[in-house]
Amino acid sequence: MKETVAAFWAALYARDWDAIASFFGDESVYWDVPAGATTAAKGADGIVKRLKIGLDGLAGYDHDHLRTVAEGDTVVTEHTETWRWASGEAVTLPFVSVQVVRDGVIVLWKDYWDYQTLMSAAPQSWHDRLAGADVSWLFDATGIR
Repeated sequence: MKETVAAFWAALYARDWDAIASFFGDESVYWDVPAGATTAAKGADGIVKRLKIGLDGLAGYDHDHLRTVAEGDTVVTEHTETWRWASGEAVTLPFVSVQVVRDGVIVLWKDYWDYQTLMSAAPQSWHDRLAGADVSWLFDATGIR
């Protein structure tokens, strides 16, 4: 389980979208907990589309892994992400990520972080990108645990 998640993180921080998609199946669900379960994404394509909205426009995206623990099919990673925009803004976000892995597939991924930390640091152009993004991937994960 931990090996699968470590390989996933490597793909994510390289922004290798094809490799990222390979970690998810049709029923996989991802959501940022502070944004709410109604803004989740389902399936490999939906998850990649959701990730691209926030990450594709970044000039830099770095990861600092702190620790990983696993029990059964669940892997918990404490880490930070530093997001940098071409306009000069930057923010370091502390995260706790919970991923459930079955048969080498991440079936559930929930990220816990502070919404206001990101939103107050991001430039207006990034906010505009979010506001105009394709959200066809939206999935309501309410009740999924």
